[in-house]
Amino acid sequence: MEFFIPMVPPTITHQEKKVRVVNGKPIFYEPEKLKTARQKLMAYLGYHVPEEPFHTGVQLVTKWCFPRGRHKDGDYRLTKPDTDNLQKLLKDCMTVIGFWDDDALVASEVVEKFWAEIPGIYIKVTEL
Repeated sequence: MEFFIPMVPPTITHQEKKVRVVNGKPIFYEPEKLKTARQKLMAYLGYHVPEEPFHTGVQLVTKWCFPRGRHKDGDYRLTKPDTDNLQKLLKDCMTVIGFWDDDALVASEVVEKFWAEIPGIYIKVTEL
């Protein structure tokens, strides 16, 4: 399966969880921006959920296309956010809404991030 989500990809990542101490114990929470990004991503992904989740290993190819601004269309984005942090949020969302049984099934990943005329996220999932 493969699809393109036309959206401005989130730049806030899973790594940006916050912590506060209550009664001497750390309590982790998501800031509002992260919650909003997660909800938006899950809403877009919801249109592409497979009828049956993947139960075996998969390869996940992801191309993150950020609004190009003054950059050339197709140039690699060499600034934050890091690809591993982008992928963590994406795979968590894909797991929650039922793309696969567990994101541990993603045994192969190809991740790229670009500056693009048309922003969005290209996703391809292939059974291994």
